[in-house]
Amino acid sequence: MKRRTFIKNSSLTALSVTAFGIVDSRSEGFTLNQKLRVNEDRIENRIFELAKYGRDENGRGYRVAYSKGDIEGRAWFMQLMENAGLEVSIDSGGNILGKRKGKNPSLKTIAFGSHIDMVPDGGDYDGTLGSLVALEVIEVLNENKIVTDHPLEIIIFSNEEGGTFGSKALVGKLTTDNLKLMSQSGLTIAEGIKAISGDTHNLTSCIRNKEEFLAFVELHIEQGGILDKENIRVGVVEGIVGIDEWDVTVEGFANHAGTTPMNLRKDAMLSAAKLIIACNEVISSHKGKQVGTVGKISAQPGAYNVVPGKAVFGLEIRDLSQDKIRTLFQEIEKRAAAIAAEDGTTITFNQILNMSPALSNKAIQDKIVQSAKELGLTYKNMQSGAGHDSQQMATIAPMGMIFVPSVGGISHSPKEFTKAADIANGANVLLQTIMALDRE
Repeated sequence: MKRRTFIKNSSLTALSVTAFGIVDSRSEGFTLNQKLRVNEDRIENRIFELAKYGRDENGRGYRVAYSKGDIEGRAWFMQLMENAGLEVSIDSGGNILGKRKGKNPSLKTIAFGSHIDMVPDGGDYDGTLGSLVALEVIEVLNENKIVTDHPLEIIIFSNEEGGTFGSKALVGKLTTDNLKLMSQSGLTIAEGIKAISGDTHNLTSCIRNKEEFLAFVELHIEQGGILDKENIRVGVVEGIVGIDEWDVTVEGFANHAGTTPMNLRKDAMLSAAKLIIACNEVISSHKGKQVGTVGKISAQPGAYNVVPGKAVFGLEIRDLSQDKIRTLFQEIEKRAAAIAAEDGTTITFNQILNMSPALSNKAIQDKIVQSAKELGLTYKNMQSGAGHDSQQMATIAPMGMIFVPSVGGISHSPKEFTKAADIANGANVLLQTIMALDRE
């Protein structure tokens, strides 16, 4: 029995009757296509089907990029795309492309999609939902014999979870150093791209330019608990936060823990602990939605009876404003200098990641809002605290994102779940947003 059988359907509104029901078009300002509605059951059934690919011997989800499950899941998805009449291909970065001609081939393309690879022991909705809903948009247009003025294109990006490598390739940001990195599958990125029929010897052939796209829109689960907690049906993403990461190295002096008096120690771990607390204080002292995290730490030499001579920890700061990230980091640097001076240690920062924020296009946001309103759905403007392929696409196309609730705010977990009713709500918003973009 389907899981959604046990979930109370909360998607019924004063406007919608059934998945393909008639909508009251007499309300003032109504602009929606009256009959265009997604098939809720079809989307959910396909989510369950795709979830079968990549299960490990313990039944856990393991459709990590470039793995056997990923390859098989991609083949299954491409067959569905071909069945829907799309012109299907794989670019040199391993991205799956599904193109549908428009009435006017000279117009820019409206693109939408997501990814189907997952984290180890992950859930069934992250990326998968946006990919299958993109396909559902095409299915609904086919069933209603609608040909858009603009060409449409579904993009299923390769290896999103490992570092948005497929979308980086598509926008020309995949480097030779990236290709040498090891993926979760045990293959290097270069080997993995080859395994999914990409071509690392001709990577530049997949690069797209700014003149091609009218818009790129991605539907995704929120991966947080705001919408679920506030009982809001749709999130309108204002932008994807920037992510800066540093390796922080604290150096003191390793010495015998039993014979070195407390006041004569240069304890690297103690300085690190003080700085970790300082990081939390700095991040929390500013108004806004910024977050800062110390998610890993190690001490050397790592023995009960030795005063740590060295400690290394990882610091990450996320916010929608790069200026705020810079301000927060500068304050942390000042706190670090004071701690080092007091403890007789040295503290250095080595930045290992600088991912700039990606702001959503205001006109696309407005269309998402209008679609949600006319479907009778509550919505909230919000930022994405997680990275997405849309972050890369925003460098070459006006970008928009739609969030739907994650039950309990759970993601990257086998317990990840989004109600079928919320899936249908988000899918209908995406469908109507695509139609609104096509009317431009």
